[in-house]
Amino acid sequence: MRAPYQTLTILYKKNNNKYCIFYRNSHPIWQFISGGGEDNETPLETVIREIKEETSLIVDKKIIKQLDSRTTIPVLNVTGKYTWGPNVYVIPEYTFAIEIDNCDIRLSNEHKEYRWVEYDEA
Repeated sequence: MRAPYQTLTILYKKNNNKYCIFYRNSHPIWQFISGGGEDNETPLETVIREIKEETSLIVDKKIIKQLDSRTTIPVLNVTGKYTWGPNVYVIPEYTFAIEIDNCDIRLSNEHKEYRWVEYDEA
């Protein structure tokens, strides 16, 4: 069952100040890695699973940084319905960052392409 939160994960390269963005297959937007929790997953476990599903990368939880930045997202924008009952209108989105140096990203069918870009473009 879907957990009532989202995660947003920013992959970055500190040595050249680049950020990885991903172009979705389902609609024309660039985004960072995002996804919802499953069952009793913690947000950190969700990040590890989503990174593996969307990029094929296996990351150690020790390199994942939870950021102070947090927002809320309308439930209808996430699942299209009131998934957690008629009184749950928004869910939290937790933000994480992972420094990546050398990696071989292999995209899932969720994204068409990815790019390493400068901060302003990201």
